Amino acid sequence: MALDAGVLTELESIVGREHVRHEQGEVAPYARDATPLFSSPPDAVVFPARTEEVAAVLRLATARRIPVVPRGAGSNLCAATVPLQGGILLVLTRMDRVLEISTEELLVRAEPGATTATVAEAAAAQGLLFAPDPGSRTVSTVGGNVATCAGGLRGLKYGVTRNYVLGLEVVLPTGEVIRTGGRLWKDVAGYDLTRLLTGSEGTLGVITEVTLALLPMPATASTGVAYFSSLAEAGRAVTQVLAHGVVPATLEFLDRTCIGAVEDYARLGLRGDAGALLLFGDDGEPDAVERNLTRMGELCADEGALEVTVAKEIAQSEALLAARRCALPALSRLDTLTVLEDVTVPRPRLAEMVDRIEAVAARHDLLIGTFGHAGDGNLHPTAVVDVRDPAAADRTHAAFAEIFAAALELDGTITGEHGVGAAKLPYLRDRLGDDQMALLRRIKTAFDPAGILNPGKTGS
Repeated sequence: MALDAGVLTELESIVGREHVRHEQGEVAPYARDATPLFSSPPDAVVFPARTEEVAAVLRLATARRIPVVPRGAGSNLCAATVPLQGGILLVLTRMDRVLEISTEELLVRAEPGATTATVAEAAAAQGLLFAPDPGSRTVSTVGGNVATCAGGLRGLKYGVTRNYVLGLEVVLPTGEVIRTGGRLWKDVAGYDLTRLLTGSEGTLGVITEVTLALLPMPATASTGVAYFSSLAEAGRAVTQVLAHGVVPATLEFLDRTCIGAVEDYARLGLRGDAGALLLFGDDGEPDAVERNLTRMGELCADEGALEVTVAKEIAQSEALLAARRCALPALSRLDTLTVLEDVTVPRPRLAEMVDRIEAVAARHDLLIGTFGHAGDGNLHPTAVVDVRDPAAADRTHAAFAEIFAAALELDGTITGEHGVGAAKLPYLRDRLGDDQMALLRRIKTAFDPAGILNPGKTGS
């Protein structure tokens, strides 16, 4: 929808003329986020700096029935911040302050545009740990992390973003400002709106402040790597590690395609003859970390590992972690378009899911590398295709439809951490069923009676 001159003037009066963009060349870069194959330009991009400005924009939008899509850094991978129906893209990156760190209460308060790395570094300076660790931590914002309930490499031991959200300041579409939760680790007064808003992907309200729990910084951390002939063997090793009472801080895997791509990209000395790589790590007191890594290495060897290496120093540990963190950029070098998705299955079915992914890739003549979080069954199948191939997008969509269906058949889900957005919306009913979908729509209407927030996404 095109915004008339009167609306643009009102927006400029709210946030300042220099913080409203509406010319075609200005809004074009905001037509997409980090999700390939989805693009739709907004009619205006608005950069508020205060909660009051967000509220004023939303009141205007509700009164005029203008769609509003909240956005942070746009690093999400489910097209959650693509403005499918145009309207206003509300970019919160000017609201980027860390407001408070309380060492006594183990919490941090921050504005939504503060990056994950900024919050983590501010906490670390006080000897504290902000545990959520998404792969895009250097650019992703904490508001976006909360909106998508981001996961990360430490999810098995420490949980995901929702486990650390104590309270939120949120502007409702009608312009009302509410505070949910607060500074307490225990609070069961009323419905848990904090948990409901966490992962709601900007469809219920706009987050303008977050209160997040922190932990004491572990004394030390280390990492090891085990190579296997097949992912099935690696999967059995994962089962053994957890069955023996070890809960690693890191338990990640790369398949054969990813190992080759990472080694070509980063030259880390990875074994090219392995069918799977299992990255394991722990943090805590030095003697406990050493004991746990030794035990995990032994269990991997018992399950037929080709080789097990435990880092002897921090630099070596960081190099091993880099192998997992650079999987996506390494795969992206293989062709002109990279499509990354995520599905989750019960841990014992991880290898079976990888086999299903490989069969789908062969059926659709696609190169799909798979990496992910072995400890919680979360896989990231990544298709690498030639963007100049006119049939590539259709083949990719068809392949992922089969992959999502396979995950559901294996008692899994269509997304473990990336979110639904526009990319997974066609498959959400298959996961939730008609009754839950109807309930989502009723909840959406209660928060957003005019239906302006992120229309075309979950609950719309």
